Amino acid sequence: MQAAPVRATAIPSFTDALRAVESLLMSSGQRTARRNAWTSVLEDRRRAKDRVEAQRVLESVPRS
Repeated sequence: MQAAPVRATAIPSFTDALRAVESLLMSSGQRTARRNAWTSVLEDRRRAKDRVEAQRVLESVPRS
């Protein structure tokens, strides 16, 4: 008795599935705009984190 051949087909991740649905529902211009907007959100969060860190540093320096 031989074992059945094993297929190494990767199961798509949830993110891959969302991207596939997105590509069906949106034109490429809309996808680009949405991704650019998300990139801006992430960059704003990074800058806010940097501002908080700079404020902590400034507050820790003794004033003369």
